[in-house]
Amino acid sequence: MTLGKKVLYLSQTDVVNAGLKMAEIVAAVEQGFVELGNGRVEMPPKPGIHPGEGRDNFIHAMPASIPAMKSAGVKWVSGYPGNQTKGLPYISGLLILNDPQTGIPIAVMDCAWITAMRTGAASAISAKYLARPESSTIGILACGVQGHTNLEAINVLFPLKKVKAFDTNAAQASKLAEFGKNLDIEVEIVTDPKRAVTGSDIVVTSGPIFKVPHATIQPGWMDKGTFASLVDFDSYFSREALKEADKWTTDHIGQYTYYKEVGGYFRNCPEIDAELGELVTGKKKGRENREQKTFAANLGLAVDDMAVAPLIYQRAIEKKIGTWLPL
Repeated sequence: MTLGKKVLYLSQTDVVNAGLKMAEIVAAVEQGFVELGNGRVEMPPKPGIHPGEGRDNFIHAMPASIPAMKSAGVKWVSGYPGNQTKGLPYISGLLILNDPQTGIPIAVMDCAWITAMRTGAASAISAKYLARPESSTIGILACGVQGHTNLEAINVLFPLKKVKAFDTNAAQASKLAEFGKNLDIEVEIVTDPKRAVTGSDIVVTSGPIFKVPHATIQPGWMDKGTFASLVDFDSYFSREALKEADKWTTDHIGQYTYYKEVGGYFRNCPEIDAELGELVTGKKKGRENREQKTFAANLGLAVDDMAVAPLIYQRAIEKKIGTWLPL
């Protein structure tokens, strides 16, 4: 079968077995943000639907084209917080990769692993520009999939020595502890969320995204000079704690505004100082002194996925991984 006659299907196992390393993903995602920051990416705000009974359920369509990376496609991804009580993943979905020259679909792949890894990578890239370079202690609040991948990605760029792990589910915290030990990082499981925040150089909140924030983190918890990555949008921080931000950034202002106006997120949050693409390209300054409390409220963008998907496709071709299906 030739181009236009077949499509490569990659299961989640296939995607993992392609063997892409986190350092490669961090590099690819940063290159994607270079392209985005220079205005060379086509990426409309992602539309979503919210089926089912849970108010925080979502299914998003995420298209993007990155000409310099020969990438075009769309991710159809869902997040259902209630799935965890059913033994099902919070995040699931598929990614379709197209040939940029013809528009023909060339691959369909599971997107859960990609989503997890590229989200951690985006946090690490934000930290590169907003955290102190010597940052060695990280606090992670919510120790599920994103807790693991954010730890792995940030460890690529920073000399991490200790992680303070907090989760309302003790088993989740224990899993992150084992993962941290495999990375040769000291792990302290804490039962008080304040202990995960205070004394940390980097803080990651990586729980489910809620329209009504639970606002666990209070003012005064976060030390001067700390960087926080809000993977769960504004769910974990109280408004009073967010007012302490010296620099508030996001990965895409258009998408952020869309979420704020249409979705109802980010109410009473600080004004945006910079997009990640502006930081990566040097158009805006990142951390300017050691005392600043800096934040990244990254939303998760299609550019992240489309920076990574072609690498997985090429690696799968090289390794003869996946199943060819007729179109």
